[in-house]
Amino acid sequence: MRKLLLFFSVLILLGSCVSLKRVKYIQDIASSEQSDTTYYQAKAPDYKIQTGDHLHIDVKNIDPKNMNPFQSNTNVNIQTQSEAGVYLNSYQVSDSGNIDFPLVGKVDVVGKTVFEVQSNLQQIVNEFFQLTTVSVKLINFRISLLGEVMRPGTYMVYQNQLNVFQAISMGGDLTNYANRKEVSIIRKTEKGTSVYKINLLSSQLLNSPVYYLQPGDIVYIEPLSGKNFTFTAFPYAIIFSTISTTLLILNFIK
Repeated sequence: MRKLLLFFSVLILLGSCVSLKRVKYIQDIASSEQSDTTYYQAKAPDYKIQTGDHLHIDVKNIDPKNMNPFQSNTNVNIQTQSEAGVYLNSYQVSDSGNIDFPLVGKVDVVGKTVFEVQSNLQQIVNEFFQLTTVSVKLINFRISLLGEVMRPGTYMVYQNQLNVFQAISMGGDLTNYANRKEVSIIRKTEKGTSVYKINLLSSQLLNSPVYYLQPGDIVYIEPLSGKNFTFTAFPYAIIFSTISTTLLILNFIK
């Protein structure tokens, strides 16, 4: 009976430890010692501008003598270099799918990429001034990390492309209790809200249409089942304490 109790105590504790196979990413890629394998991820989709997006449009003229009526209003108390300043000096896409551009009026932008809008505005500005350059930036590229993340929250992205692993690194990586097989990408689409499931343990993720995130995406990492009964490291102290307590109880009963 004593040996049986000790056996089951150790078995339960060992079963409560988090296995290394649950925390390693992309486990099915062959070792470099065995073969050289190359995986080609899907091309990052070009983001199409949606209603409610904010565009920062900067029009500059090489000739300083020319007044620039297209320049955003900079007479605000907040510096234009700050995030709030850029936001206040941006153009919001209306529900009708356009922005109100100076001297021109309404310009349709919904359904177009940032580069398409930039090219269109460059042609419009060239009709008024020469030697001008137009720059268009999407300033509401934010992603949210929820669940088993070291630092969950909403993060601002200052680049055109961001994949899932880069997003996870922004949050300080996943916790040891994260279920890397069950990761949800919640994305707003033209038809509504879609939920995509990905597996961080499989190399097939590199070909997933949601490998690259889009503005407004929410990444939710589920916890492992039985999280409250698992350990990230081998609990030597708990095992020895359990064994000692069991032996004391058995000796007392005897």
